[in-house]
Amino acid sequence: MEENQNNNQQNETIDIKKFVIKMLANWYWFALSLLITLCVAYVINRYTDPVYKQSAIVMVQDKDNTLSGGVEGILEEQGILRRTRKKVVENEIGVLSSYTLVKKAITELPDFNISYFSMGRIRTVERYKSCPFEVIIDTNRLNTSSHPVNVRILSDKEYLLEVNENMNVKKKMKFGEWFTNNKFTFCINLTKPFFNNDADFSYQYFFIINDINQLTNTYKGKLSLNTTDKKSTLIEVATQGLVPQKEVDFINKLLEVYIRSGLEEKNTIALNTIKFIDEQLMDITDSLEINETKLKDFRQTNKLIDITKEGSFLYEKIDNVQSEKSKLTIKSKYFDYLKKYIIEGKDIKDVMVPSVIDINDPMLIKLLSDLNVLYTEKSSYSFASNSKNPAIEMVNYKIENIRKSLLENINNLIQATQISVKDVDSRIALVEAEIEKLPGTEKELINIKRKYNLNDQIYTYLLTKRAESGIAKASNVPDNKVIDNALFENSVQVSPKRSLNYTIAILLGLLIPIIIIIVVDFFNDKILDRNDVESTTKIPILGSIGHNNKNLDFVVFQKPKSSIAESFRTLRTNLQYLHVDEKLKTHVISITSTVSGEGKTFCALNLASIFALSGKKTLILGLDLRKPKLHKDFGIDNSIGVSTYLIGNDVIDNIIVSTAQENLSIVPSGPIPPNPAELLESERMHNLMEELKLRYDIIIIDTPPVAIVTDGLLISKYTDTNIFVIRQNYSNKSVL
Repeated sequence: MEENQNNNQQNETIDIKKFVIKMLANWYWFALSLLITLCVAYVINRYTDPVYKQSAIVMVQDKDNTLSGGVEGILEEQGILRRTRKKVVENEIGVLSSYTLVKKAITELPDFNISYFSMGRIRTVERYKSCPFEVIIDTNRLNTSSHPVNVRILSDKEYLLEVNENMNVKKKMKFGEWFTNNKFTFCINLTKPFFNNDADFSYQYFFIINDINQLTNTYKGKLSLNTTDKKSTLIEVATQGLVPQKEVDFINKLLEVYIRSGLEEKNTIALNTIKFIDEQLMDITDSLEINETKLKDFRQTNKLIDITKEGSFLYEKIDNVQSEKSKLTIKSKYFDYLKKYIIEGKDIKDVMVPSVIDINDPMLIKLLSDLNVLYTEKSSYSFASNSKNPAIEMVNYKIENIRKSLLENINNLIQATQISVKDVDSRIALVEAEIEKLPGTEKELINIKRKYNLNDQIYTYLLTKRAESGIAKASNVPDNKVIDNALFENSVQVSPKRSLNYTIAILLGLLIPIIIIIVVDFFNDKILDRNDVESTTKIPILGSIGHNNKNLDFVVFQKPKSSIAESFRTLRTNLQYLHVDEKLKTHVISITSTVSGEGKTFCALNLASIFALSGKKTLILGLDLRKPKLHKDFGIDNSIGVSTYLIGNDVIDNIIVSTAQENLSIVPSGPIPPNPAELLESERMHNLMEELKLRYDIIIIDTPPVAIVTDGLLISKYTDTNIFVIRQNYSNKSVL
């Protein structure tokens, strides 16, 4: 049991030296494999369209971060404060990669509407901003997108137009001439002077009218957005494409639209404020002009320049109260404006802030601020997820609660304002009662002047607030800024990677032959070396005979100093140790193998020859009665031999044939009998062996293969030594 385990362990051990030698022996396969893989790598590098990467850096500001960098860093390291930097960056990444923003950027790039291509012998190249002609399409008519239109320039005035795929259009057209059918309406103009020797005019061109939605999805899909560092708010905006300048233009336009959108969003409040004030100014301007005209006409008619001292006092008093009422009126209008926004469910981030018209209610300001934050958070989520996202549902729930609280607060403020207006009205009524005691002309002048000054004060107040809003709008700066724009000079080729392709080719060129050799070796059940024999059987190996590369079978006799002859001398020596304790007068040796072709006859012939050279009387006995070959090697007649002796037709002396080598004789097999096995078991076979032992010192028996017939086993009872021949890379391991 232990011995079997030891044998299995030996079989499983990898012989590194043997492996290396085997690889070196198949060097030509490695050379061929390397040649093929390197050629494939060259073709890929040479003819694959190169892909370039363009990138830009944009910095995102954390608008909610009010702590200084040092304090924030300490709190983050201690785990006390969880900043929203990562969330802010992820939200901005969602905005940058949104369909809306990408589409807006592409729409603002007119060169993206049509793609131009030139066709070479192998590659088709996009000619972005380098095509010698331009296509002008009629946007008021139908133009089929994603359909190639072929153009070949014939001269400075004409070109050949071809539209295939069920349209079958092929006609000469003049530059500047409009082409119209049910699929296209366009004209083509040359943008470059025509020269016959200019390569640009020798190409076959085609152009494609792009579908904006499809193009947007394409660029949205290949847009790559990553932070440059975990702790920073810098975002790398990158794309990959076949035309570097096209990618540069897209990235820069995308960042331009992104920065502009952010600034426009910040200006929305100021713009809404100005719009609200302009609406109020339109109403007040008419009243102001009317009262100004009345005041002027009254003074001219009544020759009254000013009012008395008592009238001035009452005028000033009612003017102050009326000014207070006008501010309350504006506040009331703002509350109605705000309430309408809330009820209609509009985005509150666009509403005018209450502080603009001196409304400083802390609860209202806080609710508006919280609602604005929630709308911003919802907008950020919507870029990266759908409406059923639990986070969006939670934000919607919070928005609804704050909207209810805000409506309640606005209603309370409206009621409080109405109470204040009633109080002001009562005070106005008291002053007006005192004015009634004045003379009629003065009383009428005060009323006209009061209305004029009231409108004038409101008008001045609104103009002041409008100017403040304009200043606020002008002072707005983008929260985010571009650190590095995409540049054509900074483009990086990402495919094909030439060095990597050649490296992979070399690795594959080495690996493929190794794998093939290992697989072939794994499934190869042939005996390759001594280890295959020694690891399987304990039967001793008598010797190894090298490959016979000479066109000779009788090598020992004809080339006695060859390496093969030396191998047989070693075999002869080793055979002497097998019966060291036995005194054999005649040593009978049988040589057999599993199947024919393994070299048993060759070994029998040369082993007999080497014994004969040592002075031993040697006989080669051909007992392969089924497929005799021995007589051919000696060039003798096979009409008589062992088979004729065994059937009684010949005597021993007739079948023994002397050879050209001294001390070497041969008994051929004779004609092939129908019953060789029965003849070998006969009494005459026994007598033959006994007689031959008396005459010779060494008898070498050439037997048939033991795996095919049983003749070899029948002969074994006459032999002292049985030699089993195994041929390298020919004999099967199963024979052992």
